[in-house]
Amino acid sequence: MRSNLVLIVLFTTIHLGYSQSKSTLELPIGQDEYWWGGVVAQGSSMPFLHPAREYDLARENSNNQVVPLFVSNKGRFIWSDKPIKFAVMGEKIVINSDYEELKIQQSGNTLKSAYLVACTKYFPASGVLPAEEFFTKPQYNTWIELMYNQNQDDILKYAQVIVDNKFPTGVLMIDDNWQRYYGNFDFRSEKFPDPKGMIQKLHSQGFKVMLWICPFLSPDSPEYRELAQKGYLIKRKGKDEPAILNWWNGQSACYDLTNPAAFNHFVSILKKMQADYGIDGFKFDAGDNAFYEENLLDSYDKNALSVDHTLAWARLGLEFPFNEYRAGWKMGGQPLIQRLGDKTYFWNSVRILIPDMIAAGLLGYAYTCPDMIGGGEFTTFLNKKAEDFDQSLIVRSAQVHALMPMMQYSVAPWRILNKENLEIVRQCAVLHEKFGSYILDVAKQSSKTGEPILRHLEYEFPGQGFATVSDQFMLGEKYLVAPVVDNKLEREVKLPKGFKWKDDLGKIYKGGKTYKLDVPISRLLYFEKKIV
Repeated sequence: MRSNLVLIVLFTTIHLGYSQSKSTLELPIGQDEYWWGGVVAQGSSMPFLHPAREYDLARENSNNQVVPLFVSNKGRFIWSDKPIKFAVMGEKIVINSDYEELKIQQSGNTLKSAYLVACTKYFPASGVLPAEEFFTKPQYNTWIELMYNQNQDDILKYAQVIVDNKFPTGVLMIDDNWQRYYGNFDFRSEKFPDPKGMIQKLHSQGFKVMLWICPFLSPDSPEYRELAQKGYLIKRKGKDEPAILNWWNGQSACYDLTNPAAFNHFVSILKKMQADYGIDGFKFDAGDNAFYEENLLDSYDKNALSVDHTLAWARLGLEFPFNEYRAGWKMGGQPLIQRLGDKTYFWNSVRILIPDMIAAGLLGYAYTCPDMIGGGEFTTFLNKKAEDFDQSLIVRSAQVHALMPMMQYSVAPWRILNKENLEIVRQCAVLHEKFGSYILDVAKQSSKTGEPILRHLEYEFPGQGFATVSDQFMLGEKYLVAPVVDNKLEREVKLPKGFKWKDDLGKIYKGGKTYKLDVPISRLLYFEKKIV
């Protein structure tokens, strides 16, 4: 341990029933040691080098997963059972806990050795994999095309055009507003005259079908009154009545999933939907820690912190092999599909996909999808006609996705791309399917070891100067992927030493060098590792 690592135990207090030691760690940075951790959505700032304001894992998540883990490329790591706060101040990271004494741990002297021991101790691999189709097939989501107008006719048209354009079928997610209202699990009859028949049709075309759901329910509905009477809803602090929580779709009551009876009730509803309609699984949205301010709420678990509600929401997904989450707290190594938070339709959003995916892997989320191709933040797509789109952005975004653990389409490429670019984007889906057996093999190994599927080059090739390289990644231990993440037609690629590397065109390169290569719009640059 470095002599300039400072551990200060400040004081002991009692909070929400826990015995706590408030402590502070100061981690020096920029002296050949680099740190990753805390917030998936801050992956583009990792390794942490530049000043950043304090971030509270109990109160915010930047629309994505948070984990109380920090790992360094010198084999050191920090874990906390409870939420922490951290800030980057000058040449140090300052980490604070209101709950426990923080300590730094050492395992070997690499990023990989630190991660693997932290994983084994605190979020061991479950040995169980989510549904294999997530890794071997592309995903399609109806959000960008339909937004809040989810309806049977347009969903079937969306699926049919996928088939007509010879895209591989895969997982189809029906997004928000299919139900009558929040907390109700009936399809809106005016929008879905035959939901069971719709799902049977989608199955016949080769799709697995998932439905968007959330933990909220509309106040003063029959479901609200029933669940309030049973004590299945989060309550106002000190009041025997349901709390009303603010979220992006308004103000709603919320399931208290720290209550085992409420949890089982919710599971039974979803299982019944599967039996009634043939649904394969669910997109578990919301669950963000910011919704649950424990100082204002009472829960079945009297000691529940905000993140404990996020955790309870995540545990629902373990009942369903077809699941997807965007917000998360811990749960690394579990068979849960994670997705990066909604990205905007801008080049910067394409650039941050790789570092955010790297961060997800280093925080225990091996089974992560890199948002939607072109971005999932719907407001940046509003009032755009086909001619308004930068086609190269959509193409490069699809290429970034193609050799990641998963890929997901939403904005319809056949609506906004010319014939040539549509074929490139289709070939990205075909390439992902071609690599599907390899990706699945790496995922199966991850389910046993906890290792990321998508890996930082520093993880695989320590000490070769890759710590700050954020536009290349390893797919397992065999493939180095270097997509173009801007509107250029060339890029530099740094190849690890000790190996020869065969590119996507069959050309062999010697490792240990940096190459500047032409990358036309139709090309996704990747290399297969060859033993010298």
